Formats: sequence, C-alpha cells, structure tokens
Amino acid sequence: MLTYAMIVKDLTTDQHSLLEFKAQISDPQNILANNWTHTTDVCGWFGVSCAAKHRRITALNLPSMNLTGRIPPQLGNLSFLVSLNMSDNSFHGHIPEQLGQLSRLKFIDLSFNQFVGPIPPSIFTISSLQLISVQDNKLSGNIPSNIGDCISLQFLSLSTNRLSGIIPRSIGNLTNLKELYLGFNFNIQGEIPREIENLVKLNEFVAQYMGLNGSIPSSIFNMSSLQAIVLYNNSLSGNFLINISFRPLHIEVV
Repeated sequence: MLTYAMIVKDLTTDQHSLLEFKAQISDPQNILANNWTHTTDVCGWFGVSCAAKHRRITALNLPSMNLTGRIPPQLGNLSFLVSLNMSDNSFHGHIPEQLGQLSRLKFIDLSFNQFVGPIPPSIFTISSLQLISVQDNKLSGNIPSNIGDCISLQFLSLSTNRLSGIIPRSIGNLTNLKELYLGFNFNIQGEIPREIENLVKLNEFVAQYMGLNGSIPSSIFNMSSLQAIVLYNNSLSGNFLINISFRPLHIEVV
C-alpha cells in the first residue's frame, strides 16, 4: 500500500517563506529587520497584504528599498499571492522557476534589478497573469516559446536585457495584450512574426535597438487599437506608409 504525504500550506508556511527571503537579502534601511519578526503578525508586516477571509498573503510589494540579494525558491510557496513587486532594487541571481507555482498571480514586476540567466518558462504558464515586467535587468537566453500560454496578459515588458533568438510566433496568442515592450535587446533577430496582427487590443508596440530584419507586416499599421509603434534601429524594410489608415498613430521606424 502506498503512503502519500501532503503538505498543507497555511499562513505559517507563508511566514516561513518570507523569513527565508529575509535571511537571504541585505536590507540597509533595516525596515524588514525590525518589522518582519516571529513575534509580529505576518499580515501586518511591511509590504505584505493578506486576504481577510482565508488569512493568506496576497501581495508582496517591496519596490525601491535598496534591497540586495537573491529571491529564494521558497517564494513559490505563497500560493495565494496575487501581486509581486520587487522593482527598483538590486536583486541578482536567477529568477526562480518556482514562481511559476503561483497560479493566482496577476502582477509581477521585477524591473530595474540585476537578474541574470533565462526568463523561466514556468512564469508563462500562469494563465491569470495580467502584467509581467522584467525590464532593465541582465537576463539572457531566448524569449520562452510558451509565452503565448499567458492568455490574460495585458502588459509585457522585456526591454533592456540581453535576450537573444527570435520573437516567438506564439506571441500572437496574447489577444488581451495592450502594451508590448521588447526594445534594447540587441541580439533578438529575425522577422516580426505576422501573428502580431492577432493582438487586436494592442495600443503600443515598442521594439527599437534590436536585430530585427525583413519586411514590416503591413497589417500592423491597420490595427485599429494601435496608437504607437516604435521600431527604429533595426534592419527592417517595407513601404508601409501606403498601408496606414487615416487615424492618429505615432510611428518611429527609421
């Protein structure tokens, strides 16, 4: 007979996960050191929010605090987390793939840090995600091919990293996407996939200073929702002006 062990996650699990996070970072202002303790209510900790009903952590928001260190895999145990914002700090190391376990996550902002390595494909399996920003880091590798699985995504910024490869065609599955920022990834090459035209809610498409080549799909300029398209400093071609509808559209291509 097989015996199965099941780990029941509760607020104590959340507390242990955050204390592990605290142990791996430097907090020069001592905000967490003096506030995140075993003797205080975790739902009252700085940057932490809990749901009143089930008493689980739903938000961890610590932007612009001069924090340094690594994000431990234990953050993947915050199974009720909806919002994760650690932008504008000095976190380094890899983004843990365990963040892909946060099935309720809607917002993840890790921008303006020093993360390295690939973007974990597991993040794009979170179908509830509406915002992903990892801009201004040192991330490398390809844009994960499963990016199109993140079907609720409305805002995506991967700009100013060291990404390479191509723009995956599966990006055309992100039909709720409104803003797409890919610029300043000099080693992303290849053509703009025609599947971009499926992004019927797209307002802004920004992909300057990259290695894109080939012709610009003319259908992009007739997308009724598009308000701005920025593609300069690539190797793109095409007589796109004759295909533009008579409507306000900010264009930077050359």
